[in-house]
Amino acid sequence: MSHNNISIFVPHAGCPQNCSFCNQKTISGQQFVPHSDDVKKICGQAMEQIKDKQNTEIAFFGGSFTAIDHDYMTELLEAAGEFLGEDKFKGIRVSTRPDFINREILETLKKYGVTAIELGAQSMVNKVLEANDRGHTAEDVYEASRLIKEYGFELGLQMMIGLYKSTDNDEFDSSDKIVEINPDTVRIYPVVILKGTKLAELYESGDYRTFSFEEVLDICSIAMMRFEQAGIRVIKCGLHASEFVEKDMIAGFYHPAFRELCESLIYRWRMEELAAYDTSGAKSFIFAVNPSCVSKAIGHRKSNLDYFKKLDIEIKVTEESSIPKYQCEIRG
Repeated sequence: MSHNNISIFVPHAGCPQNCSFCNQKTISGQQFVPHSDDVKKICGQAMEQIKDKQNTEIAFFGGSFTAIDHDYMTELLEAAGEFLGEDKFKGIRVSTRPDFINREILETLKKYGVTAIELGAQSMVNKVLEANDRGHTAEDVYEASRLIKEYGFELGLQMMIGLYKSTDNDEFDSSDKIVEINPDTVRIYPVVILKGTKLAELYESGDYRTFSFEEVLDICSIAMMRFEQAGIRVIKCGLHASEFVEKDMIAGFYHPAFRELCESLIYRWRMEELAAYDTSGAKSFIFAVNPSCVSKAIGHRKSNLDYFKKLDIEIKVTEESSIPKYQCEIRG
């Protein structure tokens, strides 16, 4: 069953830090701070448009929600709360910082119908967090995650790939630690360097050397496989398409079909591995995949068909519902 979010952006509100990558106005495309009337208007319109309300959450994104003024936070939650319940929306999702989670905050969120909390972990390596002015530690992520689970909220973690001073080993270490925490969901964001950020200054001065696009694609694809194999849903991979990001981006790893590129690569690796085990010298293979993954196996813009064709190998893809996501088997 698909899940929907009614996204309400609270740009940079409450955040005590100015992280190296952050230009929140650009990411959200918003310049105003919403209040109760705005929340009611957005949710009221969504009530009329969305049929599957019980798989829909009202989502406060864009800032550090639990770090904003308490009265303002409860104003927004009260307004959203009018749209929860029978024949209404499932609950409320918020995103926040690991160092702004405690029992008092969680009691408040529970009272107002919050169902899911996403933490901007970004990295689980302290030297990377410090270099990017995050203002919290990996230990804060562990503790906040533990409390969120204790209170019965759905836990989401957000991971950023390619931050300043992060190595590929750091990225794999972070993904391993996220698997250890075992959140319900993960979002993977390859770094996009925006105008007006510390990363932009470091990049333009030559102090910040980014991964290549191919390296980031490999790292994100491996992380996706690790999370899915651990039963952690990857609900986003890549920054959402936005004219604001495209306009203010000076470097980094934005692509409107980034997740599709990763999934195509995962299937390419799977098919290469299976073909390598075949000792018949065959130049043609039929790969069976889950019906939901046929386009992923064929590849973004048929990239996998083209890749194998250059190796003088013809591949075909067929459907079998018994095969798990990101797996494939040779047939014929």
